[in-house]
Formats: sequence, structure tokens, C-alpha cells
Amino acid sequence: MDAVLGLHHITCIAGDPQENVDFYAGVLGLRMVKRSVNQDDPTTYHLFYADAQGSPGTDLTFFPWPQLPPARLGTGLAVEVALAVPEGSLGFWGERLARYGAAVHGLESAFGERRLRLEDPHGLPLALVEVVERAFVPWDESPVPADLQVRGLHGARVWEASLVRTERFLVEVLGFVPAGEEDGWRRYTVAGGGSGCVLDVQEKPLASPGRWGVGGVHHLAWRVRDDQHQQEVRHRVAWAGVSPTPVIDRFWFKSVYFREPGGVLFELATDGPGFAVDEDLERLGTALVLPPWLEGERARIEAALPRLRYPPTLEPVP
Repeated sequence: MDAVLGLHHITCIAGDPQENVDFYAGVLGLRMVKRSVNQDDPTTYHLFYADAQGSPGTDLTFFPWPQLPPARLGTGLAVEVALAVPEGSLGFWGERLARYGAAVHGLESAFGERRLRLEDPHGLPLALVEVVERAFVPWDESPVPADLQVRGLHGARVWEASLVRTERFLVEVLGFVPAGEEDGWRRYTVAGGGSGCVLDVQEKPLASPGRWGVGGVHHLAWRVRDDQHQQEVRHRVAWAGVSPTPVIDRFWFKSVYFREPGGVLFELATDGPGFAVDEDLERLGTALVLPPWLEGERARIEAALPRLRYPPTLEPVP
């Protein structure tokens, strides 16, 4: 089976967009590699944070919809985003997060990994997970030293009302492999495992269904190499009785969306052409960029969007 290659990006729902920029670019030190709009709702931003080059698997993105109520954690949703950080760096990160007033919930260990649990300013559950090795491109202008920077997406956690159909789908359709169980979480890995290739699933038959909102995860996007790989996986998804969308051109990658049997929204996203297809690498994220089919609406779109300060200037919380 030609399995998916790990996480491509994770998209979440934020509140105020400037607060989102201040935290992810300012506190976490990620590079904003694309400042665009939600192509299905151009009245809101779509903000992309990643390593210096926007490498697939390093990208955490946000739709700022401050008018929505808070997310309700529950089944059929991802309930945590895990970011990879260098081994031995959690002391630095704990101090930095505390300095800027982040909600930190403490250290823990899971599946042999040291983790620091926290929430972003809008309540999104996050974990910083120490990893020994992880390919990424450091950003020279980050406020965080290169040897301590976030390396990219490590994995995600989801809740399911029933595990049986989801496990079968992960293994038989997407190519995941069961990789252990601990404290009620069952781990699945793909593409040989390692950071960026991890999904933890917990069965919670008595929990209520989750609801999208501010501070929640919108969808998990899985990497496929190219158009042919995407079509092969899409065919398996359709064969499994799940209804995938047609291929949608997002300009920086091509996408196919579907809900896995438990209800979590998944995406298949191609590795290319990448974020530098329409901007110089040195200027990624510094201006509002629209796909060609929205350029004719630029004036109206810009008038509806709040101005953003980037890079942010942060002052420690007293």
C-alpha cells in the first residue's frame, strides 16, 4: 500500500487574529509563511505558520473566526495538537511561556516522550514534545534561538465514540500501523513512524460529540507526494465507503477532504508546489497573498480584513 506520508498541516480555529499572530510568531517563534484568506470564506484570514521554508509537515494554520463560540471538545474532533521541540528544551519553553502569560498545564510523559501541555490564548490544547531528531529549516529572524525552535508538527490526538471502524480505516485505507497503548490512548504511526507521523486515538463512548469553535481543531491534513499519489489514496477512501470531495486546487497544494468513519475531518494535501510559488522565499508571509481566482476581489477582501502587525512586538506579562 502506498500510505500517506505523515502530517502535512493542521488547521485550527482562532479568535482575534492579532492575538494569534502574537502568540505563534511572537511567543512560539514560528514563521508566518503565508498570509491569505479562507478560500471558502474570504472575509476571514487564513494564517500559515511553519519553519523558514514552509516545509510540509511543519505547518500549523488558522482561520480566525472570533464570532464563533468556544469549541466543545468531544468525539469526532481532534482534541490536541502536538508540536516537536528539541530534546532537553522543555525547561526553556516552560520559562518562556510563563514569561508571556501562557496557560501551562505541566510536564508529563507518554509513549516514552516528554511533553509540556499548554493552551494558546484562545484555548486550543497544545503539547510541546521533545524529539531527538527532526528535519526542519530554522528561521534566522525568529525570536527563539535556532537550536531551541519548534521543529514542526509532531502529531495530534483525537477522541472517537467507537474505535473499531476508525482503526480499520486508518490501517487499511491510509496505511497506519498500531504502535502501542498507554493510559487509554492508542497510538498509530505511518511512514515508518517518528515525529510528524503520529496519531493518538482515545475511545470515549460516553462523551458528547465535539463542536467546532474558537480554540478547536478544524481538520488534520495528511501528506501525499503528488497528484498520482493523491488519486490513489482518494480511490481507497471512496472504496471504503467514505465520500471524498473532488480534488480542490488550493494553489500552494491540492486538497481532497473527507470525514473518517468517526467524524474527524481529514484532508489529503500534496507536497507541492509549495508556498514559494507566488512569493520570494525571503518575503513569505509579509503581505496578503490571494490565489489568482480571488485577485479580482482584492479591494473588497482587504477592506473586510483587520490590519495585522507582523512581526509582532511583545512585552512580557508582569
